[in-house]
Order: sequence, then C-alpha cells, then structure tokens
Amino acid sequence: MKWKGRRKSGNLEDRRGMGNKGKLAAGGGVVAVVVILLQLFGGETGQQLAPIIEQVGGGQTTQQVTQRELTNVEKQMGNFMATVLADTEDVWNRLFRENNLGDYKEPTMVLFTDAVSTGCGNATAASGPFYCPAGQKVYMDLAFFDELKTRFGAKGGDFAIAYVTAHEIGHHIQTITGTSQKVRQLQQQSSKTEANKLSVAQELQADFYAGVWAHHNKKHLQAGDIEEAMSAANAVGDDAIQRRTRGSVNSDSFTHGTSEQRMQWFMKGYNTGDMKQGDTFSALLN
Repeated sequence: MKWKGRRKSGNLEDRRGMGNKGKLAAGGGVVAVVVILLQLFGGETGQQLAPIIEQVGGGQTTQQVTQRELTNVEKQMGNFMATVLADTEDVWNRLFRENNLGDYKEPTMVLFTDAVSTGCGNATAASGPFYCPAGQKVYMDLAFFDELKTRFGAKGGDFAIAYVTAHEIGHHIQTITGTSQKVRQLQQQSSKTEANKLSVAQELQADFYAGVWAHHNKKHLQAGDIEEAMSAANAVGDDAIQRRTRGSVNSDSFTHGTSEQRMQWFMKGYNTGDMKQGDTFSALLN
C-alpha cells in the first residue's frame, strides 16, 4: 500500500510505550482467557468484555504508569496507522454524504501495548483488535499482526493490517447507523444459536464495509494488497480457527463466519463499492 508522505489522521491516540506496574484489574487473567475465545479481531467488545469484567469483579487497582521512547520502527508503524485511519475518514465522509446518511462521526484509534483501559472495561492484547462503542474507539495492539502470521498462517503485509483496521471501522459504521443496537436487541430475544448467527451477519457486514473502503481507496493500493487481505480473512474464519484449535468444527458456535464467507463478503464490497449491497442479515438469516 502506498502510504508514505500522505495525510495522517489527527484522531489517533498512541499509548504504546506506556506500561502499568501491578495488576490491570481484578480478574484480569480470566478476562484475557475468555476474550480470546470470544473473538479474534472484530466484534464490539462492549457487548462481551464489560459483562465478563463485572462478573469477575473487575475493580481497578492503583497503577503506576511508566513510559519508554518508541523505536523508529514503532514510530513508522504509528505513521502508517494514522494514514490508514485518514483514508477511512476520507472514504466514509464522502460515502455518508452520497448515501444521505448525514455527517460521518470519525472514530478515534488507540494504539496500545499489552493492556489497555477502555470505556468497555479493561482488555489485554489477547483480545485482538476491537471496537468499543463507548467512546467510539478502535483499540489495536500491533503485536497482533505478528501472531496473525506466525500462529494463524496469514501472509502478513501492510494491507493485512489495513484490512483489519477497515473491519473495525466497519463496526463503528454499524454503531453510528444503529445496526449494532438492533443486533443487540434481537440477540437478547434469541437462542444462543440464533444470537451467534446474528453475530456472524454483523461481522461479515464489517468485512463487507472493509471491502467497500478498499474499493474507494484503489489509487493507493499496490499489487498483492488484496491477496494480503484475503489471506488474513482466510486465517481468521471460525472454521479455520476451530479446526486448528479443536480439531473439529461446530457451525452453531460460529460468531464471525467461515473463511469462505469472510473472503466472499470482503470481495463483494471491493467489487461493488456500494455500501447498500451489504445486507448480510437477509442473506444469512432468511
């Protein structure tokens, strides 16, 4: 992806290099284990993380904050993330106007290392990148992308990171358009299996929005970028993860969609560039 020398977003909050001595919160270890089972990038952590923290007594402990100087590589990655975020702002500001959706409320991206305190509760890097509706912020520990390659077999590359970023921005779009609230209401009235299906539809729509963004950002793409995104989507499909971790697949427990579905909906967004064609709910639930 061509990104150097271009506009960087001012909506990026860089907390990397900041560390906390002592425990992040009571029960933090339990939270880390549960969250990584619930999601591997994507999803609105506000639905999942806060209740878990409440159950394990997630009261804050006194923390001593330490800080170190970022390396040149880390600084460059911060510039890259600020540029990708700016690209999402440019695309979605225009698409909201064109689709008569009012003003696009730009989210904040928070870069962190190891652990972070959010409006949805405390989280560790084990949760993967996530979106918190409270405060409308995307949280990312960039070390996740090393694990995406080494543990989950994705190709890696800068556009894999851009795809994940665009997916999380997709959850922001669902929040400000009211989709997320409707999904939560339906899930409260549904069985566990049906609630999971709604979650899959929501996640696939975020993949679709990521594809729409890539379509409208083509002038900054390079050869191999879409293949990097597809490799990442393939690696984090529910079926691929379950096969790798359990040795078997249970479709009723899917929450994000299969590898094929994630790639398919991203490509539909990329090929059409039309955010109106992302009704994953009708496609999956009818």
